[in-house]
Amino acid sequence: MESILYWGTHLIRLLPPEAAHRATIALLRAGAPLLPDPPADDPCLAMKVLGLSVPNPVGLAAGFDKDGEVPDAMLKLGFGFTECGTITPRPQPGNPKPRLFRLREDLAVINRLGFNSRGMEAAHARLSRRRRRGIVGINLGANKDSADRIADYLEGMRRLAPLASYVTVNISSPNTPGLRGLQDRASLERLLHGLQDVRQETRLATPILLKIAPDLDPHALDEIADVCLKAGIEGIAIGNTTVERPLYLKSKYKNEAGGLSGAPLLALSTEILKAMRARVGAGLILVGVGGVASGADAYAKIRAGASLVQLYSALVFHGPGLVGRIKRELTALLRRDGFSNVTEAVGADLG
Repeated sequence: MESILYWGTHLIRLLPPEAAHRATIALLRAGAPLLPDPPADDPCLAMKVLGLSVPNPVGLAAGFDKDGEVPDAMLKLGFGFTECGTITPRPQPGNPKPRLFRLREDLAVINRLGFNSRGMEAAHARLSRRRRRGIVGINLGANKDSADRIADYLEGMRRLAPLASYVTVNISSPNTPGLRGLQDRASLERLLHGLQDVRQETRLATPILLKIAPDLDPHALDEIADVCLKAGIEGIAIGNTTVERPLYLKSKYKNEAGGLSGAPLLALSTEILKAMRARVGAGLILVGVGGVASGADAYAKIRAGASLVQLYSALVFHGPGLVGRIKRELTALLRRDGFSNVTEAVGADLG
């Protein structure tokens, strides 16, 4: 089955990006029962974080499995955890096509999908049928035409958190107009305190993470760090796609509207990660997202303060074998530097 996936991904890359994505999901859905469990990870990669026993710190970012169709297949490919979504309360088609672009020369992707989602109830029905093995997070979003976007997140929390190992609150997509405004202090306070109220009312213990943009200035980082620490959530994922366009981009698609991800995001997102770790200290768990395509990339984020890392865009260019390679490279780097466990390396570059 692994060889079928390997050759299948090569053929799928010949399709337009969004058709390729749907074909990949279909292949994984069909093949999931045939996939063997992954080899055991090196013990040095195992960690206890967010109250969860994570076999390795390399996770699948939201955006790939938008409707929670293949979480178990992705875990079988060797990810330590996977994140479904972004899921909105009501179904919505997203933005007009074309809305997904491969920047091959830059090992990057631009998307302006706009939270295309089959909705919360479809995801609930699908995820409730799982055997609940492995760590599966759920990424929550708001509907584009919602009159009260904070209410959308609270509704998603009530309905989907019981099925999740953790919940990520996505207020940082650049493709839903006005959504990033929820990163402002007053709105963020209302959102996070509302989520805490839901957690208390429903007696949920599901950890809450906030996913922020990488395009934030130092003052915004100060505000977000302060609000998150005071609200009592568990962590921050850093970060989402960027609206910036580095001058060195070569692809003909470089000026397409939307969020840029992949290799050009690595340095920016790692810099913001390090800045946020300096602000929150040990008070929050940080997840490093953006540009991870090797063990060295993952290690850089861990040393900058991330306990966990996530990737997605690199799979487009490197295929499913990337996950095992990153873990092997990360293990070698940890041993080279004298760390017996990945947890010891978290924040090593901060002194």
